[in-house]
Amino acid sequence: MRVKDGIGAYGEQVAAEHLERAGFVVIERNWRCDIGEIDIVALDGATVVVCEVKTRSGLGFGSGLDAVTPEKLARQYRLARRWLESAGRADAQLRIDVIAVHRRGRHEPQIVHVRGAQ
Repeated sequence: MRVKDGIGAYGEQVAAEHLERAGFVVIERNWRCDIGEIDIVALDGATVVVCEVKTRSGLGFGSGLDAVTPEKLARQYRLARRWLESAGRADAQLRIDVIAVHRRGRHEPQIVHVRGAQ
């Protein structure tokens, strides 16, 4: 596994645990189709939440939030619609969240959760 992939997997695990502590139900991780991948699909009550997770081991390249461009969000919406169709939930209420996980050495990671990213 490449270092970048290991950092990403770490961040996705931290994000999934964060969501569960916040009362979400994680229903899918690393869902893929021909147009891309969704990191986490969760339920926040009746709302389907597609989460994009960005993990950084330092802030030299900016926050993980900085990596989520309008184009990236548009792609997440396309992926989310594809997931909803494949899961038989085309009529479900949908939200896109972004979770930035910043590793801080041996300290607890800093988590920034943006609900309803736009």
